[in-house]
Amino acid sequence: MGTLRQIVLAGNWKMHMTQAETRAYIDSFKPHLSNLHPARQVLLCVPFTDLTAALEATANSPIKIGAQNIHWEEKGAFTGEISAAMLSEMGVQFAIVGHSERREYFGETDETVNKRLLAAQAAGITPILCVGESKATRDAGKTEAWIVRQLDEDLVGVDQSNLIIAYEPIWAIGTGDTCDSGEANRIIGLIRSKLTHQDVPIQYGGSVKPANVDEIMSQPEIDGALVGGASLTPDGFARIVNYQV
Repeated sequence: MGTLRQIVLAGNWKMHMTQAETRAYIDSFKPHLSNLHPARQVLLCVPFTDLTAALEATANSPIKIGAQNIHWEEKGAFTGEISAAMLSEMGVQFAIVGHSERREYFGETDETVNKRLLAAQAAGITPILCVGESKATRDAGKTEAWIVRQLDEDLVGVDQSNLIIAYEPIWAIGTGDTCDSGEANRIIGLIRSKLTHQDVPIQYGGSVKPANVDEIMSQPEIDGALVGGASLTPDGFARIVNYQV
């Protein structure tokens, strides 16, 4: 038997929620965690403008707060970016890095993903590295090669003892088209086989919802979920973090 890996259930709010909505959400969400399984870590990755409200509202609760991105430089002429020091000063402990939306819409590359991972870790922040293939890549039979290349380039110099990975097949994000749980398990097993640290939690992300979370989390390689749309309602996300297998 291997060691018991941490289960990490993260909500990625993307560009949703004002500060007032953040406080109301967390007030509604917290009571659902009274019987949370002790092996489960619950995160909310919120917009930068919501971080203070979220941190205040989750004080003395099991909920941790993460950012949705992080810049690689300590300071400088990077209009609109947020540094690791700015986040760690607030008490932010996690940050998503390399989400497919950042890669697709905002020019993120494996090189900049790597730099962001290193900057997060240098500040004591645990990054959540997102990897995953497009529909065209999958249809061409190149999924495995794509994922392995992403890992090879993204993880140069990265401390795998302070890391979470999310496998997010791009074709399943926000489409309602979930990757078959057995196939997600297979790819996550492939990812784990390429790591030097076997206890890295590896999440599945891509149309995770209350109706399918139990099946997803029953897979032996899957250590959690990175949840988009279904994390935007307290009741729905509560059902996900309290999944039953």
